[in-house]
Amino acid sequence: MTVLPESVTGPHGSTDAALRAVLADAARVVGADRVTHPGEEPDGAPVTPLGPNVSLYRSRTVHGVVRPQSADEVRRLVALFADGSTGARLHAFSTGGNWGLGSREPAADGAVVLDLSGLDQIRDIDVAQGWAVVEPGVTQARLATLLAGTERMLNVTVSSAHTSVVGNALDRGVGLRHQRVDDLMGLEVVLPDGETVRVGWWPEAARPTPVYPHGLGPSLVQLFVQSDLGVVTAATVRLLPRPEALRVVRLNFAPRDVEAATAEIRRWVAQGLARGVVKIYNEAAAAAYGGPAGQYLVHVCVDGTRESVAALTGVVTAEAERSGLFSAVSATDAEDPEADNHDVAVRVERAYAGDPDPSDALFEAKMGRPAVRLDEEGGFLFFLPLVPFTGAALARADALLEQVRVETGVRCGATLNALGADVVDCVVTMKFPRGGEEADNAHLALDRLYELFATEGFIPYRLDIEHTDWADRLAPDPGARAFARRLKDAVDPHRVIAPGRYA
Repeated sequence: MTVLPESVTGPHGSTDAALRAVLADAARVVGADRVTHPGEEPDGAPVTPLGPNVSLYRSRTVHGVVRPQSADEVRRLVALFADGSTGARLHAFSTGGNWGLGSREPAADGAVVLDLSGLDQIRDIDVAQGWAVVEPGVTQARLATLLAGTERMLNVTVSSAHTSVVGNALDRGVGLRHQRVDDLMGLEVVLPDGETVRVGWWPEAARPTPVYPHGLGPSLVQLFVQSDLGVVTAATVRLLPRPEALRVVRLNFAPRDVEAATAEIRRWVAQGLARGVVKIYNEAAAAAYGGPAGQYLVHVCVDGTRESVAALTGVVTAEAERSGLFSAVSATDAEDPEADNHDVAVRVERAYAGDPDPSDALFEAKMGRPAVRLDEEGGFLFFLPLVPFTGAALARADALLEQVRVETGVRCGATLNALGADVVDCVVTMKFPRGGEEADNAHLALDRLYELFATEGFIPYRLDIEHTDWADRLAPDPGARAFARRLKDAVDPHRVIAPGRYA
């Protein structure tokens, strides 16, 4: 039996008997020990039970946290709220590691939170065909470990090994091979009325159909990416062929050469010399990877057969040396135990090969603390714009970061992820000690980044919970935004699912 507080504050500040009744029903679905009710301040205001977040964004007030352990429990929970009588809306997160953008926090106050980390089953896997059906609580470390020694690998990110595969893909996170949204083949979704549907490609026991996400008619998988149209309870994720051999060429160049050096790297990508995502770190970001002070660092991955890797490595290093733009060129750090950056180089190559390093050594080196303590102790903001992959555009982005430094005193780290020959995902990071002037300056710097980069046409592809209004401000066609809201009206007329960061 669950013990409810004397009153539960409704979405408009009043006691809401309907909400109390539904939370009691939720406790019967998942168990009383898996429902957390917020406490109250002396003035009666509800207190969030989600804990702090690493970005020091304002903690949203929530009406409770429910922790289901199965897709059927999620379906039953959504059905409890489906008539809209409570006025509370459901906000779901996978494992809560959305650091820098809001962590576990909803975009708005007044939600009931569904913590899906308990949905942690790898339901099915076919290495030969290259797919796995995973739930939101499955971490990249767990799936990658299962694939160790097989012919397939996971497209991993450089975030913590203990982050969600599904959650990151649904927010268009970037792996070391490509954007993770490209790995979503199918989704299992609980719609706002409590119905469960499967969209895209899904394994069929009676017939082994080819893995193809688009199917016949309108493709529905992307409808639920960065979406508030349902709760995803599982995904079919593509598993990539594991290369027979792999090497990462490591380069350095001076900041004054950013335009020419990035233009040269773009040529290599366009001509097929690199595999996966080429990563370019500015001076601030390069430090965690052993980059020399005052220098940019580049990781260029080549893979394939042993012979092709040897040949491509030779071509890339020869092109780099011939250009005269790079102060250092190395392709042997991971093989030479005496190399200064041997340990880092080994971990980088393993990540490109699908091993996210369960020890989180690189992640902790970058963040200064383990993932489990990041929200309680860290100070960290993300800004994620897309920039054309041209030397001139990347030099301009670098100049904007310098302008922000001059205006706010905040030195931003930047990692340029080449998503192909035409576009770069620019991951801008701001670290700060918790509390005090540094945190305020970091948030001021974030505001300026949105303004300056948007004016330049470098728009973000992911938003944080304090800049959700930019989804409207940056829309190229207001009619498209209106159409998206018409879809929301049709699918979720009672507003059962909370508005997300892109609503």
